[in-house]
Amino acid sequence: MNVAFFLLPKQEVAFIYHDFTVRQALEKMKYHRYSSIPIVDRDGQYVGTLSEGDLLWHIYETNSTQEELSRQPISAVKRYRYYEPISVDANMEGLFAQAADQNFVPVVDDEGRFIGIIRRSEIINELMLKEKRSGARLETEDRTSLG
Repeated sequence: MNVAFFLLPKQEVAFIYHDFTVRQALEKMKYHRYSSIPIVDRDGQYVGTLSEGDLLWHIYETNSTQEELSRQPISAVKRYRYYEPISVDANMEGLFAQAADQNFVPVVDDEGRFIGIIRRSEIINELMLKEKRSGARLETEDRTSLG
């Protein structure tokens, strides 16, 4: 199976641009109810991922007002974790390793352009379906061998 099977394309993913303000990022995350969101530059290159925790610590440490947050670029927000993207050509083991530690895995093309995400929930759902199909097949085989 190819990782592209799980890909949620960029057109269907909420993301923020690297030149957004902290307030714009907060508003987009609130609207989509995301706890983390990919950051992309204006050329489409994946820059990183911004989390609620990053924003919370930034607001706490800077004691910023809403007006100040409207002027602060997200580049001023320290990100405590880097969500390593995978290539669309990556193997499944690489995908599983990344998905184990984060809610989604950013996916890039050969030139590092952001093309979408793979949600951990989609991987888990597919594995559960596979397990059910495998279990049903084994159960059928058991009944056949008994008959």
